Amino acid sequence: MIHQNINVALIGNPNVGKTSVFNQLTGLNQQVGNYPGITVEKKIGFCKLPHNIKANILDLPGTYSLNASSIDENVVIELLLNKNDKLYPDVALVVSDVENLKRNLLLFTQIKDLEIPTILVINMADRMESKGISLDIPFLEEQLKTKIALISSRKSQGIEELKDLIVTYKSISTEPCLNASIIDKEYFNNLQKAFPDLLLYKLWLVITQDVNFLNLERKKIQSSFTKSHSELKRLQQQETIKRYQFINDVLKVGLTVDSSVAKDFRSKLDRVLTHKFWGYIIFFAILFVIFQSIFNWSSIPMDFIDSTFASLSNMAAEELPSGILTDLISQGIIPGIGGILIFIPQIAFLFLFISILEESGYMSRVVFIMDKIMRRFGLSGKSVVPLISGTACAIPAIMATRNIESWKERLITILVTPFTTCSARLPVYAIIIALVIPNDRILGFLNLQGLALMLLYLLGFGMAIFSAYILNKIMKISGKTFFVVEMPNYKLPLFKNVAINVVEKTKAFISGAGKIILAISIILWFLASYGPGKDFNEAETIVKERTAEKPLNEVDFENAVASQKLENSYIGIMGKTIEPVISPLGYDWKIGIAIISSFAAREVFVGTLATIYSVGGTDNETTIKNKMASEIHPETGTKIFNFASGISLLLFYAFALQCASTLAITKKETNSWKWPLGQLLFMSSFAYLTALLAYQILK
Repeated sequence: MIHQNINVALIGNPNVGKTSVFNQLTGLNQQVGNYPGITVEKKIGFCKLPHNIKANILDLPGTYSLNASSIDENVVIELLLNKNDKLYPDVALVVSDVENLKRNLLLFTQIKDLEIPTILVINMADRMESKGISLDIPFLEEQLKTKIALISSRKSQGIEELKDLIVTYKSISTEPCLNASIIDKEYFNNLQKAFPDLLLYKLWLVITQDVNFLNLERKKIQSSFTKSHSELKRLQQQETIKRYQFINDVLKVGLTVDSSVAKDFRSKLDRVLTHKFWGYIIFFAILFVIFQSIFNWSSIPMDFIDSTFASLSNMAAEELPSGILTDLISQGIIPGIGGILIFIPQIAFLFLFISILEESGYMSRVVFIMDKIMRRFGLSGKSVVPLISGTACAIPAIMATRNIESWKERLITILVTPFTTCSARLPVYAIIIALVIPNDRILGFLNLQGLALMLLYLLGFGMAIFSAYILNKIMKISGKTFFVVEMPNYKLPLFKNVAINVVEKTKAFISGAGKIILAISIILWFLASYGPGKDFNEAETIVKERTAEKPLNEVDFENAVASQKLENSYIGIMGKTIEPVISPLGYDWKIGIAIISSFAAREVFVGTLATIYSVGGTDNETTIKNKMASEIHPETGTKIFNFASGISLLLFYAFALQCASTLAITKKETNSWKWPLGQLLFMSSFAYLTALLAYQILK
């Protein structure tokens, strides 16, 4: 029995269905990480092939050619140049779109020149009939010196045949489609003579690309065969022209398009979805439906999770032996974790809608129509991708700015992206909206809570745009780029792709936040359960003396003792210290502690309050929302979470940079502490002032 592991690299232009092919081959058997030293995402999956062969499937970033213009594209080149890399491919799968074969084949011919066994995967074959497309596969295989897999990742067609081709990769020709010397014969002949043992096209890439390649004497090569920047650009253009001449000659015979039988719905739909008026109306209507659904559909599972964790906390307190460990479990760990898991339904629905928009091809239309608006604020449509990605998380969104060539546009996008409402804010928004906004309907179908959530998302996006406008006027950095976006074909979202994306993103959110929540819950429980001095250690005596004239019943007495201890615990002392600063915003010391602890991650806010309220009372069965709703200010006798304080909190979290990880990634991407610290100072100050004004006006 043969046991073998081979490396398979998935390479292709953006929007050719490469991720769908990756999901078809690997399913949920995937790992996501970063390439060493950089923040470009690396996806590796594992696949069982015929004859007991196992494959490591590496999904490389999308690239149009090996003439890199971004860090993402550099990742592809560096891997393909370095045979000593443990992920260096035994076989490359170049994924192409049957409707854009000419453009996709440019990258294919370049990779063939690296003499890697390469399979051409032509995706979306199910659309050939409706588009009037026919291919001469034997002719194309002969001319391109490769094997071709005709597949439809959407309909799972041709995947098994592709696996069979991967297994037989050693039989695939590594002969280049073109000789690199066609670019400039004299120059390349001299280059080959100087380095006879090295592959000619690899030498060319080392000369023209700013890549880290340790196995070649890069300085020696570049010093001996250096050319001016303009001359290198001229040669690259000549290379592209020669390759397209070859591709055109091949496709004249190998590809036939009969437009008379094509049924093109895309153009008609594009005219509506990218219309200068209706395009925006449709986009905002879709947003409206999304936020209405997030509140309406998720309410039942959220209530179930809330009540379940309240019951678990009560059960732990009653069934486990009394002591410190039981208190930690019932008052710290269970309420803390319950305070984040309650929002799984809303987060999953958010990722579900985003995945559907991306899978269907609609998100590219949003980027296109928003470009016209973004240019007025000193940005381009490319900045919309990070801003929209920021609705999931600011960290990968900031990483996504690497595709923006202009440093000024990229820096501004990095600085304003944290204003967009990320999924970590969703737990805070959801619980506060549920407490202070009535669950009423306007006109019978407009949910007020859903409207409030949508307004907060629009507020965050609007603030990001406004900040970009100000920064564009202030920053004296030159740079201008032109916006190019590819419009992929419309397609029905694949359930498998959407499901994998929702599961992976939700799992990453929960596991990432869960570690922080658990650690902070334990720390908070300790700080809330212990304290210095007489006021904490003799709480029972103090309460008895205070209520001597009017004794309390047993339950009220226990609650009074718990409150006395909490106020004089370590966390209580910390909260009371900062209370003068936050009381003008309508917050008490408990909310202050939640705000400070949530700097580790915004979603910790709810878990912190859940832990504090669990330690501060004896009724473990009451849900988090009910505990917050019944919290009374000891001096004014009014509810802590009223309309004025609720709006103040919503605005504070809409604008504050309550995320240490975002600061860290901003520092990494800008290579300076100046920008993240300025970002923190401005956003925090603006959030405080806005929250202050809102509370003072509304109270």
